[in-house]
Amino acid sequence: MKDALFLGWRTLRRDLRAGELRLLIVAVLLAVAALTAVGFFADRLKGGLARDARQLLGGDAVLVTDNPPPQAQVDAAHGQGLQSALTYDFPTMARAPDDRGGASRLVALKAVAAGYPLRGSLRVADAAGAPDAATRDVPAPGDVWVDASLLEALDLKVGDTLLLGDASLTIRRVLVIEPDRGAGFLNFAPRVMMNQADVARTALVQPASRVRYRLAVAGEAPAVKRFSDQVQQRLDAGELRGARLESLDSGRPEMRQTLDRAEKFLNLVALLAALLSAVAVALAARGFAARHLDGAAMLRVLGQRQRTIAGAYAVEFGVIGLGASLAGVAIGYAVHHVFVRLLAGLVDGDLPAATAWPALFGVGMGLTLLFAFGLPPVLQLAQVPPLRVIRRELGALRPASAAVLGLGVAGFAALLLAASSDLKLGLIAVGGFAGAVAVFAVLAWLAVLMLRRVVREGSAPRWLVLATRQVSARPVYAVLQVSSLAVGLLALMLLVLLRTDLVDSWRKATPPDAPNRFVINVMPDQAQAFQDALRQGGVAQYDWYPMFRGRLVAINDKPVTPDDYSEDRAKRLVDREFNLSNAADRPGHNSIVQGAWTSGEANAVSVEEGLMETLGLKLGDRLRFDIGGVTSEGRITSTRKVDWGSLHANFFVMYPLAAMPAEVPVTYLAAFRAPEQRGFDNALVRQFPNVTNVDMSSTIAQVQRVLDQVIRAVEFLFGFTLAAGLVVLFAAVSATREERAREFAVMRALGARAALLRQVQRAELAGTGLLAGLLASIVASAIGWALARWVFDFRWTASPFVPLGGAIVGALLALGAGWWSLREVLRRPVAATLRQAAE
Repeated sequence: MKDALFLGWRTLRRDLRAGELRLLIVAVLLAVAALTAVGFFADRLKGGLARDARQLLGGDAVLVTDNPPPQAQVDAAHGQGLQSALTYDFPTMARAPDDRGGASRLVALKAVAAGYPLRGSLRVADAAGAPDAATRDVPAPGDVWVDASLLEALDLKVGDTLLLGDASLTIRRVLVIEPDRGAGFLNFAPRVMMNQADVARTALVQPASRVRYRLAVAGEAPAVKRFSDQVQQRLDAGELRGARLESLDSGRPEMRQTLDRAEKFLNLVALLAALLSAVAVALAARGFAARHLDGAAMLRVLGQRQRTIAGAYAVEFGVIGLGASLAGVAIGYAVHHVFVRLLAGLVDGDLPAATAWPALFGVGMGLTLLFAFGLPPVLQLAQVPPLRVIRRELGALRPASAAVLGLGVAGFAALLLAASSDLKLGLIAVGGFAGAVAVFAVLAWLAVLMLRRVVREGSAPRWLVLATRQVSARPVYAVLQVSSLAVGLLALMLLVLLRTDLVDSWRKATPPDAPNRFVINVMPDQAQAFQDALRQGGVAQYDWYPMFRGRLVAINDKPVTPDDYSEDRAKRLVDREFNLSNAADRPGHNSIVQGAWTSGEANAVSVEEGLMETLGLKLGDRLRFDIGGVTSEGRITSTRKVDWGSLHANFFVMYPLAAMPAEVPVTYLAAFRAPEQRGFDNALVRQFPNVTNVDMSSTIAQVQRVLDQVIRAVEFLFGFTLAAGLVVLFAAVSATREERAREFAVMRALGARAALLRQVQRAELAGTGLLAGLLASIVASAIGWALARWVFDFRWTASPFVPLGGAIVGALLALGAGWWSLREVLRRPVAATLRQAAE
């Protein structure tokens, strides 16, 4: 053991000075840095969400109801020593006074009382853009606190009057942070916060008003648990209809929607970097072993045992693996701070410190990468026969045994699947690359076999004939080189497709011409006049649908209750009313995935596929709805795929009828893109004062800003994968450098000119890159489609020009990498190269 340690330390110092380990160190460092950067970011983000969970809820547990919570429930909380705070919110229209323009805007009104919030604190400012500060106060009677966006929309400032229903209130402060507001995508309307004492003055809350009440409680953990258990028992017993319990366990899942999507992108890029690094390590390690065959044979001649030689190389690789992994962890830790900065606004910069797990995982990944892919060919050096000193043909490297290679690959794949945090993403990335390697190897072998048949030596240029002989003479090396180049190009092209197509598809979910206004509550006798007003205002295209609310009461004549389902979403859907609609023709932005939409078919309904899955429905089932006291029954004849992020009008259930029976209470909904002219919204609301006009402009802008932030973070990490891909290209081209040097030396000794040999080298590199790029682009399109379909939920089809572009890019990159790696081969003296080959 002592001899192995001493010999390993000496060989490590020698190889470091000679630059033999440079590629191995860079490959491991890149993989660990990419994985730990994402790991540190996700770890701190999870810690921050756990720390802020109570603030996101506004308490330790929250009972959310459609009606004022029973006083007995409030008394029960106080009886257990808990604090409580009741708030309620609802959408309404806020207006500026006529002397200030009279503009109006849909707002999310929230009524609070002293003691709110129980957890966290509000942050307010004295004016828009002024410094903010934490406060434990709430608006005084007669005052309101508002979002800065509302001041801008209504052209108001702090101190002005805001009209809410029948009340005139004074804008006193600007809201900056409201801890329990929830996700920005859902709370799209500007917030107006008022004192509960002023609600009656507004006359906005009427018996039929849709108001959401939130009873938050806070206190000692055992008391909170007792309260939550009691509420849950009442919910399970059906005593609290239209209610749900939010706690630290249930949380607010919408808070993670955008971050989960960003984390998937980041994980994908990190996985690609690790996969590329594995290929680079395998290539570099094989080249390292090939260059040390003679040295290992000399050690055997000098009496070193096989165990000592194997131990020495294991020590050397263990030290460089640990050192490169620690350096990669340090770089990853520094890089994750850049993610936090790039995603400012999505994540709080004041996140808790990261745990040690990402660092330990990174070191384990680096060592696994090196020992699984780098050590197997190097350990063969211990088996080199001493006779190689005088017979150079002995002791050549053999392919690694299937057991050793399989064990290493399995361990590495398991770590990658764990790092992906998403089984589908991990399986598609890891499985796709594993399958791609096999496909590349088989097709490259067939291409080499066909090459000599295609190129006719009698009529082809001399440089092409020599290049063909070079490739055909080393079929194994040619297959290895094409496969390695193709894997590197596969990752690079996949990144390009993700950037240019998948990200663009994400942005197309909110295209520039997407509807930015939703108007509801248009009465039937206003329908024609409202549409005329839209056309006169310059709105040529708009969604126009009747809308009526109905509760699902029976499926196949069997009454339906929330207790029939175990999934929370199914319970909520059954326990509330649906927005239903009808149309003779299928909406153009919906596609039929099952059955058929038959215009005018009586007693038929078309159901959204997600609702079908959640409620366990199938074609032919009969649904019965209670629509304002009117019973309506229909058979499911089709299933629609609905893109809820398209910003078009969408419905869970639609009747394929031009008109519903007269007894069904119908209003109309319009979705359109408002013209740029000022005053359009105000004029529309003045003409139709009963309608609710929802302005989605700020929501669309916020979505685009968030996407831009996520894309910048992903592109930043792309740099790691790009570097790993270039390392693979360099390693693949360098793998046969010494063999090329000897062959070119022989040709030069026989009279070949340097210009001819340059043409041969360029033809070989260009042909290899062309084939690798073609194969990589085809496989990248397939993997990109799978990721778009099953991971990121995009509709995406690769351009038919991708294979052509991939082949050209592959040829250019191979020529560039070959020029850099092989530029000194033709400059070596012929005598020196041949003497070295003969030694």
